[in-house]
Amino acid sequence: MSDLNEQQAGVRVLALTEELNRHLHAYHVLDNPTIPDAEYDKLFLELQALEAAHPALRAPDSPTLRVGAPPLPQFEQVTHTVPMLSLNNGFSDDDIVQFDRRVREGLGDEALVSYAAEVKFDGLAINLRYVDGVFVQAATRGDGATGEDVTANIRTIDTIPLRLHAIDGQALPTLIDVRGEVMMFKGDLLRLNQRQREAGHKEFANPRNAAAGSLRQLDSRITRQRKLRFYAYGIGALEGAAMPVSHSALLDWYQALGIPVSSERRVVQGAQGLLDYYARIGAARPDLPYEIDGVVYKVNATEDQQQLGFVSRAPRFALAHKFPAEEAMTQVQGIDIQVGRTGAMTPVARLAPVSVGGVTVTNATLHNEDEVLRKDVRVGDTVIVRRAGDVIPEVLAVVLDRRPEPAPAPFKMLSSCPVCGSHVVREEGEAVARCSGGLFCSAQRKEALRHFAGRRMMDIDGLGERYIDTLVELDYVHGLADLYQLTLDKLLEMKQRADERDGVTPETVLQGKIPTKWAENLLAGIEASKQPPLARFLFALGIRHVGESTAKTLADWLGSLDYVRQAPAALLRVLPDIGSTVAESIADFFAEEKNQQALQALLDAGVSPQGEHAPSAHLREQLEVAKLLAALAIPKLTETRSRQLAERGVTLASLAQDSGSFHAGLPAGVGEALSAWLANESNLTQLRKLDALRAQLLAQLPQLPAAGGKLEGQTFVLTGTLPTMGRDQAAALIEAAGGKVSGSVSKKTTFLVAGADAGSKLAKAQELGVSVLDEAALLDLLAPA
Repeated sequence: MSDLNEQQAGVRVLALTEELNRHLHAYHVLDNPTIPDAEYDKLFLELQALEAAHPALRAPDSPTLRVGAPPLPQFEQVTHTVPMLSLNNGFSDDDIVQFDRRVREGLGDEALVSYAAEVKFDGLAINLRYVDGVFVQAATRGDGATGEDVTANIRTIDTIPLRLHAIDGQALPTLIDVRGEVMMFKGDLLRLNQRQREAGHKEFANPRNAAAGSLRQLDSRITRQRKLRFYAYGIGALEGAAMPVSHSALLDWYQALGIPVSSERRVVQGAQGLLDYYARIGAARPDLPYEIDGVVYKVNATEDQQQLGFVSRAPRFALAHKFPAEEAMTQVQGIDIQVGRTGAMTPVARLAPVSVGGVTVTNATLHNEDEVLRKDVRVGDTVIVRRAGDVIPEVLAVVLDRRPEPAPAPFKMLSSCPVCGSHVVREEGEAVARCSGGLFCSAQRKEALRHFAGRRMMDIDGLGERYIDTLVELDYVHGLADLYQLTLDKLLEMKQRADERDGVTPETVLQGKIPTKWAENLLAGIEASKQPPLARFLFALGIRHVGESTAKTLADWLGSLDYVRQAPAALLRVLPDIGSTVAESIADFFAEEKNQQALQALLDAGVSPQGEHAPSAHLREQLEVAKLLAALAIPKLTETRSRQLAERGVTLASLAQDSGSFHAGLPAGVGEALSAWLANESNLTQLRKLDALRAQLLAQLPQLPAAGGKLEGQTFVLTGTLPTMGRDQAAALIEAAGGKVSGSVSKKTTFLVAGADAGSKLAKAQELGVSVLDEAALLDLLAPA
C-alpha cells in the first residue's frame, strides 16, 4: 500500500468503500452475508490504512466513519424543514370504522379506500438528511419543530446507508429527509444487559430506554458498542425528484435506495382490512424481534393524502391504532409525598417492582389527596397498575379481596412538609395541598432554580439539573440571588466536595489536573443573564399561575417592575386576561415579605430587567373608577352598581373618607354589604393604596396612538407547532398589527391559531365556538389590504 501514489490510492479507496458498503448492506439489511467476517475485516483494515496515509481521500460514506467520533460538548439544535408531526390515536374497532368513514367523506368517494398498514415501532423518531445521495445530518424529533443533531451517533448504525444506492435510469434526489425509527432489538437488549451486569453497570428496563440512552450519548463510540437498528416509514423535505404516487411506492423506493423498511407492511382495503391487519400483527407481536405499541394506517395514494390534508396537530389521512395498555398487579409498600416547585404535594405509591409493558415499575402517581381517598389506596394493598398510553404508570384500582387483615389505616395528607417541616395549606376549591415553605424548602428551591434558569426565563446557559441539585444539596445556593454570588473558587470547591461525596475521582484529577472551563462557562452564563427582558424576569420568578403570556401582559401594561410589585389584586383584575385567581396569586406573591426580600436580593446582586417603559396608554380606560370599584370584589357590588356610584361622582378617595352618604339609590342589601366592607380598616387601607397608585399611573400614561393596526381589538391565542414560524414570531406579527396575544382561550378570544399538537386549547376553542386559523389563514389575515 505504501507503494501506491495518490492517484492509485484514490482508485483503491473508492473501490474498497463501495465494496465494504455493499457487504454491510447485505449483512445488516438483507440478512444475507456475502463475505466471511475475516475477509471483511482484512478489507476494512486496508481501507483504514489508506485513509490514514491519505486523509483527503476518505469518502463521506466511508465505513470507517461508523466506528465513532470523539465526544461532543453538547448536541446542537436542528430546525426541521418540514415539521415532524404526531398522529391521532385510535383504540377501539369503532375508532377505526369512524376513521375510514371520515377518509371516505373527505375524498367524496364511497368506494373502498386503499391503506398502507405498518407496525408502530416503539423507538425514537429520527430525520435523516441526504444531499445528492450522501448522508449529511440526523436529528431527533424533539418538539416536532426543532430536534437535536445526533449525526455522529447515527453514523454508527450499520443498517443506515451513508450513500444512497443508485437506481438505473433515475437520478438521486438533490435533497431528501427520510423519516423513521431508531430502535434496539429484543435480543440485542439481552446481550447489552449481560455486558452491563458483568461490568457492574445499571441494566436497561426495555429496548426503547436502551435505544434512547444509546442515541443520546455525547460519545458516539459508546453508541457504536450498542447495536441499534433503523426502519424508515415517512418522508419530510424532497427536492430534485418526484414524490412517489403512494406510501407503499415510497417504501419500495426507499428499499431500492438501500434504506431499511419493515417487511411487515401491507396494502389493505377498507376498514375491515385495517382491523384484520391489526389482529394479525397483535397475534404476531410476541414473536417480532422488536417492540411495537400498535400499528399505523395511512391512506396509500399520495394524491388522496394531499386532498385530505391536516388538522391542527396531525394528518387527516393517518391514524395510529394503539394496543391496549398493559396492566399488572403489585403491592403498595408505602405512599410517599413529593414536593414540587410551587409547593404542590403529590402522593406517590411506592410499589413492589413489577414489569408492565416491558418496563419495571416501582412508583406510580396518585395525583392528590382526593384521588387517593376516591380509590381508597392504602399501604399494604394489592393494586392494579397500568401504564397509561404505555408511558405513565398509574394505580388503576385496589383489589379489595386481597386487602390485609386488619385493614390498613386510610391515607391522610401530612400536616407538615416532609422536606422542610413547614405547615401545609390547601386552598378552598383546590385538590392540591401545598407546602408553605417557598424558597426556604429545599425541594421547592431546586425546582424554583430550574424554572428560573430555564431557556424561556433567565436562560442561564450551563446551569443544568445536576449542578442545581449539587448547589442546593451542598448549601452553596439558598435563594435565587445566591447564584450571582458564586465564584470560580466556590464552584471548584463544590465539584470537589460532590466527587468526594459520590466516591468519584475524575481521570483529570488522577492526572493532577483541575478542569476549570466548565465553571468559567457557567459563571459566564450567569453573568449574561443579568439583563433579561422584564416579561421574562417576571416569568422566571415562578409566581403561581403566571406563565409567559401573563408575564408579558404585566410588563406591557404596567411597564415597570416597581408597578408590578405594588399592584393590588383589584388593579391586576382589570388587566386583559388576568382573572381573579391569577390576580390574587400575583398580589399574594408580592405581599409576602420573604418574596420581596428575595426579589430585592436579586436586584442588589446586579440583576436589572430591561425594556421598562411608561404604562400602556390603553390602561387609562381600565383605571376608570367604575371598573376599579367592581374589581375590589366587594360583596354584592356588581359592575352595574359600581357604574351607578361612579356616575354620582363617587371616587376611591371619597369612598374611603365617608361611605355613609353613598347609600342613597342603592338597594338595602348592597348598601349594607358596602358599609360592612368599608368598616374593615384593612379594606380602607387597600382602597387608599389603590387610589394613590391609580393617580401615579394616570400621571405616567402616554397619549393613545392616533390609529391602531388592522387587528386592533382582536385577541389571539397560539397553540401547537406552526409549520414555518415559531410562536414567538407569530405573536410578534400579531402584536405589530395591533392584535393582542393571550395565553388561554375564553369567550373573549377572537381567533385560535393552531399548529401541530394543539391539544386542549383547540378543544376549548371548538367548545366555545372560537374561530380556528392555521398558519396560512393567519398570514392571509395579516396581509396588507
